Amino acid sequence: MRKGELTRAAILDVALDLSSRDGLEGLTIGLLADKMNMSKSGVFAHFGSREDLQMEVLKLYHHRFEQEVFFPSVKEPRGLSRLKAMNARWIKRVSVEIASGCIYISGAVEYDDRPGPIREELVSMVRAWQGALLRCVEQTIECGDLKADTDANQMVFEMYGLILALHHDARFLRRPGSVDRARSGFERLIMNYQNPSKSQPNQAQ
Repeated sequence: MRKGELTRAAILDVALDLSSRDGLEGLTIGLLADKMNMSKSGVFAHFGSREDLQMEVLKLYHHRFEQEVFFPSVKEPRGLSRLKAMNARWIKRVSVEIASGCIYISGAVEYDDRPGPIREELVSMVRAWQGALLRCVEQTIECGDLKADTDANQMVFEMYGLILALHHDARFLRRPGSVDRARSGFERLIMNYQNPSKSQPNQAQ
């Protein structure tokens, strides 16, 4: 990478850390310039506006989420193995973000009633992840690991609810054991939806 590209990447790394801690609306050019020991004009040279900077931070966060959660999981065989891998990596990432914050979740609070390009981009990213979860659940139904009458949308809703509860209890309430409770909740979900013929060993053997 050239010097300018390296500087831009370094600015985005710091901007992502600040946004995770203070929210996207808490990200200012002045604060970022101070953290980088740069002038405001130096930061502006790499990003045309504060909104452009926020948009690039969102894209970086989404890219890292995909690299850590989605892409490794889809290497697993279709079915319950892949679904469990997605959930396990998702919980692992959220458990790390307890100290810093999740931009998907904090962004939903900041932009739930704030129209504009940032909200649209954030909604698109969250929907893309929910869509990936939905496809995974549907494939798990198709391969027979889950009951044929499983409501895939309902299952994704419940999975997402567990993650929101984990983030709330662990980050806001500082409640110990929240990660284990989220894992236990997912196992209960699987027990509820799993095809009985796949959940018990063959007694004839």
